[in-house]
Amino acid sequence: MSIDANRHSELPRDIQFDSEKGVDFVLNYSKAIENLFVNQFMHMFQSSWNDFSDFEKIFVRIKNTISEYVMQHWKEDFMFGYQFLNGCNPVVIRKCTKLPDKFPVTHEMVSVSLERDLTLEQEIQAGNIYIVDYEVLDGITPNSTDPCTLQYVEAPICLLYKTAKNKIMPIAIQLGQTPGEDNPNLPAHRWQLPAVHPVYKLLIPHIRFTIAINTKAREQLICECGIFDKANATGGGGHVQLVQRAVKTLTFRSLCFPDAIKARGVDKKEDLPTYFYRDDGYLVWEATMGFVSDVDFDHCEFPKSLKTRTELIEYLTVVVFTASAQHAAVNFGQYDWCSWIPNAPSTMRKAPPKEKGLADVNLIIESLPDRGRSSWHLGAVWALSQYQENELYLGMYPDEHFIEKPVKEAMEKFRKQLAEITSSIKRRNEGKRLPYYNMSPDKIPNSVAV
Repeated sequence: MSIDANRHSELPRDIQFDSEKGVDFVLNYSKAIENLFVNQFMHMFQSSWNDFSDFEKIFVRIKNTISEYVMQHWKEDFMFGYQFLNGCNPVVIRKCTKLPDKFPVTHEMVSVSLERDLTLEQEIQAGNIYIVDYEVLDGITPNSTDPCTLQYVEAPICLLYKTAKNKIMPIAIQLGQTPGEDNPNLPAHRWQLPAVHPVYKLLIPHIRFTIAINTKAREQLICECGIFDKANATGGGGHVQLVQRAVKTLTFRSLCFPDAIKARGVDKKEDLPTYFYRDDGYLVWEATMGFVSDVDFDHCEFPKSLKTRTELIEYLTVVVFTASAQHAAVNFGQYDWCSWIPNAPSTMRKAPPKEKGLADVNLIIESLPDRGRSSWHLGAVWALSQYQENELYLGMYPDEHFIEKPVKEAMEKFRKQLAEITSSIKRRNEGKRLPYYNMSPDKIPNSVAV
């Protein structure tokens, strides 16, 4: 609650959106329902789908290469693993150096999935095992805003294996944080700086519309009876618990892209050659740090907590990179990866099975979001993945806060570096069924504006 406004209209005019239409989530939801051809299901809003083919019906008017590919391959293990690298949440996977006690996977459990003539422990020592742990979800209160529909939040752990062909495949999943019979392992505030200050000039493009979008989210997304309550398992207060819990683990170093990558043990390209989020992120981080370094003159005054120019450069790089590239990487892929609901359901309406072998197709269909929640989910991910009509992308600075020639030259250098990165990413994506472009500078807005 760091913004002293409850509605977008209460904000100072200079930080409101030029037009609210692009970020009116209810309006965009309605547009999405129309575009996605969901109206035919409105009379059955709270009913379950019949089978997986029903979900295809709402894809009739979707034209999105990645979404269609996900629809076709979402059941396959390689697609499951690939999303931890280049999906809309590529920041959780880390190298497994030791199995946690709460996840007692044995070699016998996973040996059929291991390709090399090594034990599980040897594979771990060789650096071929990765882990994804959603402990942050453990104990989060599930959505209970609809008394007619129970919803569930789990905190799973997944073990992943790098094959000889460098694919990341799941080899063991535990649905909760505590092993046992009831939890089976399943193998298989704004800157107060004067406008003439160079730091103000540097940062102002990168906080454009950010207060506005946060207020809009408070007004329509995370409010009581907002879209989170309507569609997500963490609605009704669980999403607030989740954010509070996540903030406790937030450190400055966790926002420094290279440090965050290294801390998870996924920094070596030879280990994970298809981790494009990491590779593209490094390029954009270095270009951004170079630009901040060029703009940040030696005579610039420092905040008291930053003792050197180098520290200030890194701090400002974190702000710019997080507001631009990192947000783009985890936001604009939502429609790509989450519009096919079986691949990324917003909620589950059945508790996970307590025994192996009980998760048949019928249980899965009954667990997936009903038609109404599916519609709200689709509208949300579609709206959140749209760019502003007057979007300004990384390197675009039409409001000339800087008039100094060296800064003008630094901007031009920055733009050239970004153009080179964009071209290299475009070349790499040519011919790929699953192109990765979320870190491409021509698709990175300057600021968090949606």
